[in-house]
Amino acid sequence: MSSLKFVCNRLVPQKFQKMIIKAALIDLSGTLHIEDSPTPNAVEGLRRLREKNIHIKFVTNTTKESRKTLHKRLRKIGFELEANEIFSSLTAAANYVKNEGLNPFFLLSEDARSEFDFVDDSRELDSVVVGLAPREFHYENLNKAFNLLIANKTNRLVAIHQGKYYKRNDGLALGPGAFIKGLEYAASTSSVLIGKPNEYFFQNAIPEGVYPEECVMIGDDPTDDVAGAMKLGIKGVQVKTGKYLPNADIPQIPTAVVENFSEAVEWVIKNNSKYNDK
Repeated sequence: MSSLKFVCNRLVPQKFQKMIIKAALIDLSGTLHIEDSPTPNAVEGLRRLREKNIHIKFVTNTTKESRKTLHKRLRKIGFELEANEIFSSLTAAANYVKNEGLNPFFLLSEDARSEFDFVDDSRELDSVVVGLAPREFHYENLNKAFNLLIANKTNRLVAIHQGKYYKRNDGLALGPGAFIKGLEYAASTSSVLIGKPNEYFFQNAIPEGVYPEECVMIGDDPTDDVAGAMKLGIKGVQVKTGKYLPNADIPQIPTAVVENFSEAVEWVIKNNSKYNDK
């Protein structure tokens, strides 16, 4: 037992007791805020983290809002951040569509659709792009997407993310994953996953010159945030806010489990050997 140490009621290998953390990847919805309310002491926690000169990147699967809208919302509720610090699956999906020259049928909100203003609507549809768009998930739209996918086997189903659920002020709400899996099943196809937990997403979120082992991912989703990041060698800190469920099956034991984002910041500062050695 001497090689192990309890951290936040979890057993953590000795190799994680002394570490160098140069970058923090931070989930937004459910971790930093829930709708228009910061999680407990999150605003001050982010300020403390910035004081430690750690690279910060906000990584999110949020697809209801464009990056511009999301930035405005976070600033309004008190967070100090720049728009270019936000790396979203929506932005990654727009890059993918542009690079592949696709002309999709979108199951997205009107605001999220603005990220794809380069698409030529006059061309024939050749793909389906799905994000979190509750008002768009009705039978006619889903049936249109289904028929587009079966019309040509080369037509792609692009999943911006496959979240099972997300946190709202009134409780948990169904995510886009169920609709994506339904289209995969009905059309006998597989989706192209863009956002978390895709390794490509995390690789592109890591600041230049920083190795995965020098990063920590702070999030509320044990699969998309924690397990996805840890597959790449990033340390995973699970917060007990947002979509966290205490009895849910977890695919990967986190590096640490803490109450909220503010406590995650304290954990990063305490366990970062660069500062412990001073």
